[in-house]
Amino acid sequence: MSTTPHDATLTTDDGRTALRMEHRLPYPPERVWRALTDPASLGRWFPSEVTLDLAPGGAMEFRFPGAAPGTPVMTGTVTDADEPRHFAFTWGTDHLSWTVTPDGEGSLLTLVHTFGDRPGAASFASGWQLCVGALDRLLSGAPPVAVRDGGALHEAYIARFGLDRGAAGAAGAGREVRFERQLVRPAETVWAVLSDGIEPVAGLPVPEGFTAVCAPAGPVTEVRAPHGLTYAVGEDSSVTWELRRGTGHGARLVLTQTGPAGWDTGAALAAWRDRIERLAAALLES
Repeated sequence: MSTTPHDATLTTDDGRTALRMEHRLPYPPERVWRALTDPASLGRWFPSEVTLDLAPGGAMEFRFPGAAPGTPVMTGTVTDADEPRHFAFTWGTDHLSWTVTPDGEGSLLTLVHTFGDRPGAASFASGWQLCVGALDRLLSGAPPVAVRDGGALHEAYIARFGLDRGAAGAAGAGREVRFERQLVRPAETVWAVLSDGIEPVAGLPVPEGFTAVCAPAGPVTEVRAPHGLTYAVGEDSSVTWELRRGTGHGARLVLTQTGPAGWDTGAALAAWRDRIERLAAALLES
């Protein structure tokens, strides 16, 4: 599997993020259109089984293979169906727009996926790249075997979109550095890598894996294994690690360090970015 990202861009407007991806396929638009809109074909490369009424305003349902009995069915609505050029629909709160343009003897397939969870963009982009790879195999006559990303493609999109950067700002009467990053392993695995066999205990120094050069080990003030902890850094600063639910690719890391009003946050941003990069690299090996 290639770990090279496809052509992709992110734009954000009024809290919503649009992921735009282009894929060149050596098949005429009519064949690509059928694979996009025929439920039998769509279910072989799309992330879920789909039923649809192919007309603007038509209802859609999405069923994930292997879902537990009683799992609610996701629904959507067709917003555009202009054969063989444009197919768009809602999927829960997201919107997907597929445009097929003639490209020599083949087609240029453009996807615009609009959603609210910007830190999840690398998961969406890597997932769509693998799905379109399955679509390509289906159109070629080969079995559209599902390929999973071990994490390297996801991390390549993290770098491409700049999702490895933190932000600094005011927090009450002080300052805060904050990182939110989708990881590629579940919380239990992330916790094991961070603790490295030394379980955090309230009142004792935090294990080194949870520290950075800007925030040396201080006493743990709260432990919520394997979903987070807080430790003190001197008298006027603290660090909190949280491992929340993410996109389904793995845990969502939210890391914050607080400090006093006059705190110069530049060094902390650089130090925590380096620490999280090293964590992400270690998770690829786990």
